Amino acid sequence: MTTKTELVTAEELLYMPDDGYRYELVRGELRKMSPAGIYHGKLAARIGGSLLNHVEANNLGEVYAAETGFRIGADPDHVRAPDAAFIRRERLEAVGRVDGYWPGAPDLVVEVISPGDRYAEVEEKVDDWLAAGTRLVILVNPRNRTATLRRAGQAPVILTEQDTLDGADVVPGWQLSLKELFA
Repeated sequence: MTTKTELVTAEELLYMPDDGYRYELVRGELRKMSPAGIYHGKLAARIGGSLLNHVEANNLGEVYAAETGFRIGADPDHVRAPDAAFIRRERLEAVGRVDGYWPGAPDLVVEVISPGDRYAEVEEKVDDWLAAGTRLVILVNPRNRTATLRRAGQAPVILTEQDTLDGADVVPGWQLSLKELFA
C-alpha cells in the first residue's frame, strides 16, 4: 500500500497559521524546523548584523533575516529560508517590489548548523541554494568553529578561527573575523 503526500504550494505556506514552528517547502512537501537554539541565534544575528551594517553603509542591496522565504523552484513549489541572506541592489531594482517570497535565490546565503541538523539535510540545502543560483553559501559550523564557503562548480573552502569571512565579489568589502564571530 502506498500513501500519497499532499503537496503544498508556496502561497499556502505563506498563509499558514503560526503554530510556533518554522517551515520550508521542499519540492512541495512541508518540512518542520524547530526554533533555533540560543547559540545558533547569536551567531546568525552577529553575521546578519555585520552584513547589514556593511551593505547599508555601501548601498549594495538588502539583507534578510532568518525565516525569510525564497521561492527557488516551482511545480512543485520549493521555498527555502536561510539564517541570513543578501540580494544585490541591481537585482532588487530589476524585479521591483515583491509581496510574499522572493522569486529566486539570494546572491549570498548564510546557514548556521544547529545541534539537531543532520549533515545530509544541510548538504541538500546547500546544493539547493547553489542549483537555484546563489553565488556564495557560507555554512557556519559552531561545533568545530569553522565556516565553509561554497560556490557552484568550485571546491569548498574551509575557514578556521584564524581566518576572516570575506564577501569577495558577492558582497564587496564585507569581512568578519571568525574569532570575533565565535567569541
